[in-house]
Amino acid sequence: MANTVIGSSIVIDGEISGDEDLVIQGTVKGKISLKESLFVEGSGVVEADIETQNVEIAGRVTGNIAASDKVELKTDCRVVGDIKAPRILIADGASFKGNVDMDIPKER
Repeated sequence: MANTVIGSSIVIDGEISGDEDLVIQGTVKGKISLKESLFVEGSGVVEADIETQNVEIAGRVTGNIAASDKVELKTDCRVVGDIKAPRILIADGASFKGNVDMDIPKER
């Protein structure tokens, strides 16, 4: 599987969807919907709702995040928005404002 990099000088305003990993070093506004993983690097700025399998954030994200597997907030990230995922990792030093929904299935 290839991955796509949005470089640090690139600004995208709109909707991104696809089947491969995406690395954001620049700015994305709108909506991101991926089947694989999203990596927001330290220089990355995302103002969008995110739907994907895995999300790893080192930069800034404003918007709601829904991941089918895992969300990881790295040390210096800033996240404002609700997170819904079965597994959530928040590193010491991460900045997060919002609600967490770990959506644990009920036992029968």
